[in-house]
Amino acid sequence: MSKSVAQQKNYLIHTVAFYNFENLFDTINDPITNDEEWTPTGAQRWTSQKYHQKLQNLAAVLSQIGSAENHNAPTFIGGCEIENRGVLEDLVKQPKLIPYNYGIVHFDSPDKRGIDVALLYQKNHFQPTSFINIPLYVYREVLKIKEPSKAESDEKTDDEMQINTKNHRVFTRDQLLVTGFLDGEEINIIVNHWPSRSGGEKRTSPFREAAGVLNRKIIDSLQRMNPKAKVITLGDLNDGSYNKSVKEALGAKAQKSEVPPFGIYNPFEEMAKKGMGTIAFRDAWDIFDQIMVSESLLKTDYSTFNYWKAGIYNKSFLIQKSGQYKGYPLRHSATEIGFSDHFPVYIYLIKEVRH
Repeated sequence: MSKSVAQQKNYLIHTVAFYNFENLFDTINDPITNDEEWTPTGAQRWTSQKYHQKLQNLAAVLSQIGSAENHNAPTFIGGCEIENRGVLEDLVKQPKLIPYNYGIVHFDSPDKRGIDVALLYQKNHFQPTSFINIPLYVYREVLKIKEPSKAESDEKTDDEMQINTKNHRVFTRDQLLVTGFLDGEEINIIVNHWPSRSGGEKRTSPFREAAGVLNRKIIDSLQRMNPKAKVITLGDLNDGSYNKSVKEALGAKAQKSEVPPFGIYNPFEEMAKKGMGTIAFRDAWDIFDQIMVSESLLKTDYSTFNYWKAGIYNKSFLIQKSGQYKGYPLRHSATEIGFSDHFPVYIYLIKEVRH
């Protein structure tokens, strides 16, 4: 765990990662969710063999995220597009992940495809003290969402929105808040998967702005209870660092020097400006997967755990090598069980070891 990052000093280091697992479904038809596509007789012909290959692929990625600076696998892994707790139990039992003794925090969310968010954590380093799923209530009528234009209708994703026909509630993922002790220090992690862009970015932006407002409220409540609360919020936001949901609703800043007390720092904004990405759409890259930290994690004395640096894990084995989507993340197709249509992201927390 120990890694020297400056002359004559030793640091304890932990990696915090997020990965969109892209359709991590088992092969069993759940009667209350829209998962028929991911069954042996469904459109994906999703067999037990394919499912186990997917688990193996994900485990290979997860075990290596952050390995450039830390020989240990991530202490925390936020994930989304997860069908149920069972697939996570199968995942943490993969040979590449067993040595890290991962615990699971997961709740079923109201998403109609049955996909949820979750947090995996190394039990040897983190002890959760509380966890709660906080619902996001958004309604089509309240937000005055009009029917989409043809161009917007063409913008489709796997993650299509489902709307309650009675009260017009848009079913989307809850935000997961986990609090606990990381090697004796209290830390709070919020795992997100904000509403999709299916039907058009502009038309659906108010839903993600509402998700940003909820996220900020959760952070505010933690900071009211403890002004020094250390908070990490991470996830697939379905928006870039420059969108209203992140810049205005959440109030994230691109530069550490701009972050006010109780504010939020987003290290991925500068990466986006350099043209880096975690997801590609029509040959344009964006960073939908982000990890942000509260101002309380930006101290530079490192006598307690603080933010060090961030990265996108985009090794060559995760990249499509040929065809129409050459250079994109290598995802599942009819001929190949890939990884995901997103690259994972990570940050490091470090603390000086004083003798």
